[in-house]
Amino acid sequence: MPTPQPPSSWLRQAVAELAPVLPVLTDLGERFAAAGHTLALVGGPVRDAFLGRPATDLDFTTSARPDETEAVLTAWGTATWDMGRAFGTIGARRGGTVVEVTTYRADAYDGQTRKPVVAFGDSLEDDLVRRDFTVNAMALRLPDLTFVDPYGGLVDLEAQRLRTPTTPEVSFGDDPLRMMRAARFVAQLGLVPAPGVVDAMKEMAASIEIVSAERVRDELTKLLLGRHPRAGLELLCASGLAARVLPELPALQLEVDEHHRHKDVYEHSMTVLEQAIDLEGPADGPPESVPGPDLVLRLAALLHDIGKPGTRRFEDGGGVSFHHHEVVGAKLVRKRLKALRFDKVTITAVSRLVELHLRFHGYGEGQWTDSAVRRYVVDADDLLPRLHRLTRADCTTRNVRKARRLAATYDDLERRIEVLKEQEEFKALRPELDGNEIAAELGIRPGPVLGRAYKHLLQVRTSEGPIGKEAATQRLRAWWAEQPESGA
Repeated sequence: MPTPQPPSSWLRQAVAELAPVLPVLTDLGERFAAAGHTLALVGGPVRDAFLGRPATDLDFTTSARPDETEAVLTAWGTATWDMGRAFGTIGARRGGTVVEVTTYRADAYDGQTRKPVVAFGDSLEDDLVRRDFTVNAMALRLPDLTFVDPYGGLVDLEAQRLRTPTTPEVSFGDDPLRMMRAARFVAQLGLVPAPGVVDAMKEMAASIEIVSAERVRDELTKLLLGRHPRAGLELLCASGLAARVLPELPALQLEVDEHHRHKDVYEHSMTVLEQAIDLEGPADGPPESVPGPDLVLRLAALLHDIGKPGTRRFEDGGGVSFHHHEVVGAKLVRKRLKALRFDKVTITAVSRLVELHLRFHGYGEGQWTDSAVRRYVVDADDLLPRLHRLTRADCTTRNVRKARRLAATYDDLERRIEVLKEQEEFKALRPELDGNEIAAELGIRPGPVLGRAYKHLLQVRTSEGPIGKEAATQRLRAWWAEQPESGA
């Protein structure tokens, strides 16, 4: 049965979006046809063309076997690679254009791993049925741009519906990572999963454990960087997947937050995430604007209160406290992100933001000294622009007067920071004696003791501002007299 063709206006719009790459599509389609093979653009580029989004990655599927594909691409491109040959994929580059071409597939999975028993197929329609969702199971035959959509992906795209080409149980059984991808597409494209998709995710959530942490991390990252991350995260929690890959998040649903204004800390954290996103700068903005989407800020906003379940205490009179939850939370963040194989820079930045996110509240309780403001800036270091936004986003009270007061207080803190920055260069903040001067004064060699002395003078500099070399030397001598290495 032929695929129903979309309205001509839709197809024209899609082709218009593909205009920058149309010469490549036509050229490759003609080359494969001349060699006796069929070729089709498939998946994300087709979906995005109908959404009015420019094509980035170019993915093709073909009747040609890998050796035949390689022969065509070698004649077309300036470089080819075959790391995916076992799975039927050959890559090529020509100028700034990179393509990947995969032989029609008809894989089988054993349900124990994500690695399929690769089997090459003979038809485009059979290849499309093995794809994750109907919106990604559309294709354009090349070079004539015939639209192929045997599983109703375009109708689903128009209805903003997320379905699988086959039954979701079969699809997710073939590859459990597709459940994470479902949440990601909800976050990226605003799609709503069909009831059967959600039911299958709930039933099969445990199978996500056969997927590597790196793959889960990549999907979670794409989800968080999407336009609607809250919707994707809510699907992860409702399906039970979050309990397997990010258990600290659903654990917040049972906790009452300290303001007693929200349903629970989970709802508060979701709101903080949304408010932090609203405070991101434009994608092409300067670093101090925190150009969005910013993964570190979004992770910190989502996870800033995960230390609350372990620190909750019921106080006399009915109150609830979460003492030191920022310290506990920072440790939990480090542990979870490490388990998900995030890089060290991201882990350090997110955990530091979680550790610092309550620091500002001491400012509202009394005027900070200049030294306290300096410490705030020095402790935050390069994370200060993100800390500004995280702290502001953490205000979710519905009390308008209280919200305005908190915003005004933080405005005041930011003004004081700017005044101090004009007076001092925080980036160049150093002790008033350098390492050589400290070593000469104390008669010590480079090593741990010198490091401690340097750190002490840096604290003096941060707390008191510039006091001059003579006073700094006196402080150094007083500190040295208390150290066991001095022999005093």
